[in-house]
Amino acid sequence: MFRGDAQNTGVAGSGLPEKLEVRWRFAVPGGEAIESTAAIAGGVVYVGCDEGYLYALDLGSGKPKWKYKARDAIKSSPTVLNDTVYFGDDEGVMHAVERSLGAARWTFKTEGQIISSVNVQDGRILFGSYDSFLYCVDAKDGSLVWKYQAADRLHATPGLADGCVLIAGCDARLHVIRVRDGRLLRQVELDAVCGASAATRGERVYLGTYGETVLGIDWRVGRVLWTYQHAVKKFPYMSSAAVTDELVIVGGRDKIIRALDARSGAVRWEVERRGRIDSSAVIVGTRVFFGASDGTLAALDLETGRELWTFEAGGAISASPAVAEGCLVIGTLDGVVYCFSGARGP
Repeated sequence: MFRGDAQNTGVAGSGLPEKLEVRWRFAVPGGEAIESTAAIAGGVVYVGCDEGYLYALDLGSGKPKWKYKARDAIKSSPTVLNDTVYFGDDEGVMHAVERSLGAARWTFKTEGQIISSVNVQDGRILFGSYDSFLYCVDAKDGSLVWKYQAADRLHATPGLADGCVLIAGCDARLHVIRVRDGRLLRQVELDAVCGASAATRGERVYLGTYGETVLGIDWRVGRVLWTYQHAVKKFPYMSSAAVTDELVIVGGRDKIIRALDARSGAVRWEVERRGRIDSSAVIVGTRVFFGASDGTLAALDLETGRELWTFEAGGAISASPAVAEGCLVIGTLDGVVYCFSGARGP
C-alpha cells in the first residue's frame, strides 16, 4: 500500500542494497504521466497512469503481465490485499481487480474524484473522495459499510491507529473517526487546507499543509503540540511526512527537504534541491529516498541529510518511492517506471 504501512509512516518494511542500479525501465505507451505511487507484492509491481491503465509488471524483468482499463486517470496508489488490487480513478470509481489475471471483481461509485489510496482493516477498505466522504466498504463485495462526511474534499490516504481512522482534508481539519462504526471522535483545527496523508507514530500525528506549516498533533486529545514554518520561504507542503520516533522528514515546494525533531518541531537539518519536492519521502534503514520535479531521485543520510546517491530520471517525479522485496520502484511524469535493485555483476 501507499508507502508501506497502515500508519502512513513512510518507513519501508524491506531493506535495500547499499549500491543501487537500474534493474529495468518500463515506458508507458503514449508517455502518459505516472502520478500514482506503485505497490509491490509477490514479485509483481502494480502502477497506474493518467491514461487510466493499471499495469501489472513482473518485478524481475519489468515485462507487463496484464493491464486493466479504468474509467479515467489513476492517481491513487494501488493497495494489494490477498488476491485483490484496489485503486480509485478520476471519475470517482473504486476498482477491485483480481491480481493474477487483471479481471474486475467489483466497482464502487462515488460522486467525486478519488486520489485517496486505500487503507485496510478487518476485511474493510477505507478511502476518501472529492465528494467529501470517507468511505468504509466491504473488501469482498464492495458493499457500503458506512460513510462519514467532512466539510470539503478528501484526497489524502486515511491512516489507521488503535481502531481509529485519521484523515485531514480541504476543510482544514484533522478528523479522528472510529473504524467500527464511522463515528467522529474528535476534530483538530489546522491552519489551512491539507492534502498530505497523516503520518502516525504512537499518540502523535504529523502533516504539512497548504498554509506553509508542518504540525505535530496529539491525536488522542486533539491538541496541536507544535508548528513549524520557515521564516522566509513560505510554500505549501504537498507531500506526506516520513516519521520515526525521533524525526519527521518532509519535502516542500520550496525545494527543501527537512528533518524536524518529532518532539519539538525544531530543524535538525535542511537540504535544498533543484526541484520542488511533492514526492513523499520513504525511510529505508538509515537512508531517506524521494523524488523531485527536476527529475532526480535521491537518497540522503537520515541523521545528517548528507547526499548518498542520486539518479537522473529526466522526467519530473511527483509519485513516491515504493520499496519492497529488496527493490525500489518509482514512476515519472513522462511515463517511465524505474526499478532499482542491487548490482547484478558481469
